[in-house]
Amino acid sequence: MVDVSAFANRLAKNYKHYGKWAKRQGLDAWRAYDKDVPQFPLAVDVYGDHCHLQEYDTGWDMDDEAHAQWLAAIVEAIGQVTGVPTERIVTKTRRRQKGENQYEKLGASGEDFVIGEYGLRFIVNLRDYLDTGLFLDHRNTRKRVRDEAAGKRFLNLFAYTGSFTVYAAAGGAPSSETVDLSNTYQGWARRNFELNGLDPARHTLVRADVFQYLADAIATGKRFDMIVMDPPTFSNSKKMLDTLDVQRDHSVLITQAMKVLAPGGVLYFSNNLRSFELDPSLPILYRVEELSRQSVPEDFRNKKIHRCFAIRHAD
Repeated sequence: MVDVSAFANRLAKNYKHYGKWAKRQGLDAWRAYDKDVPQFPLAVDVYGDHCHLQEYDTGWDMDDEAHAQWLAAIVEAIGQVTGVPTERIVTKTRRRQKGENQYEKLGASGEDFVIGEYGLRFIVNLRDYLDTGLFLDHRNTRKRVRDEAAGKRFLNLFAYTGSFTVYAAAGGAPSSETVDLSNTYQGWARRNFELNGLDPARHTLVRADVFQYLADAIATGKRFDMIVMDPPTFSNSKKMLDTLDVQRDHSVLITQAMKVLAPGGVLYFSNNLRSFELDPSLPILYRVEELSRQSVPEDFRNKKIHRCFAIRHAD
């Protein structure tokens, strides 16, 4: 028999504490376990009446049969603690990215369903893609955007499923542009917009490569008061003119985005590269404030899951 009691005990403790916390906050989706016990390198996220289990590849050597038994015991423990039936516990292995596209389509086919977050609603799908449609670790930054968006022209770059735009519109942004190269995620964003009552005449979706979009926006004199840029760590999408490497390319992306940021505006830049280092020239050119301590949510034990910066014009 596989002993997963250390995992089950920690999950039960977290689930009780953060379950109450999430209910007070108005959150249907939250992290219940975040690699708390080293022998169990897992993340368990609650999405309404579903659970999303991510197994991190540590390089440990375990034969297929032993691994299957271990994982089955983990899933059983999650079901016992949360009451979620096995068929609603979705398991994925998350490996370090080595050149694959961030949003690679998986073989499974799952159902879309809706979860609530701070009074807004979002479509998620736990099976079809590596990611679910809503990055839970950026929840605090989404809330910040809503709190500051009143009256501001908003630009969402590498927009994924458009959640930042939904928050900006809810906060009173009169107009926005939401830019992503993927037809899949543009369609997903459109459904999120409809779900939350956004006016498509004022909140427009733009399917474009972000590098090309920014070049065109600079040429045509577009200006925005608030910009969010959350690029993937790496992308080699065939639709792009070139590959994207966030460490290599972030300085160019930020410099270009600042050219369309209006005086007094703010660019929120974030990424999930663990080894990320901000180009030292950027704090010389702009006012840069790191927000990572405030931006990583309370339910994430890993406080280095992302880096987040507020960037403003120096004058």
